[in-house]
Amino acid sequence: MSQTSVADTLREYLSLLELLDDAYWEASSVHHKDMLYDIISIFNQEVAEMNKLSIMDHHYPYEVITEGIRRVVPKLERLDENREDVIQRTQTLTDFRDILSSVLGILEAQLATM
Repeated sequence: MSQTSVADTLREYLSLLELLDDAYWEASSVHHKDMLYDIISIFNQEVAEMNKLSIMDHHYPYEVITEGIRRVVPKLERLDENREDVIQRTQTLTDFRDILSSVLGILEAQLATM
């Protein structure tokens, strides 16, 4: 499988962040909000570092930048397992399932090469 470009990865991460933000505001418990906030923080750090790259570098293959993103996969998998309880709105849940598989594919490909 070929690596995803920086631009494609950035687009996927930003889509996930938007959904996580929606899920955060829709969450009914503090525990769920804390879990979502933790994941949001990790992706915000990675996206901030990616945004420091030159736009001319966005066609290169993506490589993990921050340490936190290396450890986020188990958290995403836990969220996926509990998504019916954590994510309340049907539209957010449907969109989340679609984008999560893409993001996990990117991250698992990165972790496999390390």
